[in-house]
Amino acid sequence: MIFPSFRPCVQACQPARGLTTGRAPASTRNDDHTGPRLTRGNAAERKVEREALISLLAGRPIVLVGMMGAGKTTVGRKLASRLGLAFVDSDDAIEAAAGMKIEDIFATRGEAEFRAGETRVISRLLREPDTLIATGGGAFINPETRELIKAGGISVWIKADFELLFSRVSRRSNRPLLKTADPRATLKALIDQRYPIYAEADVTIVSRDVPQDVVAADIIAALSAHLSGTGPQT
Repeated sequence: MIFPSFRPCVQACQPARGLTTGRAPASTRNDDHTGPRLTRGNAAERKVEREALISLLAGRPIVLVGMMGAGKTTVGRKLASRLGLAFVDSDDAIEAAAGMKIEDIFATRGEAEFRAGETRVISRLLREPDTLIATGGGAFINPETRELIKAGGISVWIKADFELLFSRVSRRSNRPLLKTADPRATLKALIDQRYPIYAEADVTIVSRDVPQDVVAADIIAALSAHLSGTGPQT
């Protein structure tokens, strides 16, 4: 085991009031919201919006899933701040537990051992109260991790098209799965493999080349519709 017993540190935000601790079962619906769902009300309206969603979550963490470059971490921080939840990036938690960078884990231990450690870390994160978790691109693809997320959280797939993803991931060199002779072809193959599995998430939001505050607002509206039973049925 490369990841010892570990209680992750999260960047705590002030918890929203009205949070309950019961864990209702996650819905099996997938609500696909592709257009803007902005809520630009005043502070009082946002407070009502926030407390209503926290109540609907019933203590379950929000779990962001999707490809590398989709914006899970950036959007997650904004969303957590807006909802008064603690934010944690599972990749950061894995690095803290392992004492090494993810690309080094891949290089020295291999992907299989990384995924096993990732599952253990995410299992612990799902038990943290008042939390929003941004996961790595492969986490939800792992069947064991996916079932843990379905059982313990509310999942949101941040979906993005190929060109947007590639433009983002090309700016960084710390993507182990893209260190190939043809990273564009590798990314396309990953999209083909992973998108049907990401579609199992409770809610789907389409990421666009817009400020991440807009995407965060989309997620709030989509989650509220999904959890209240007013979202589209699939």
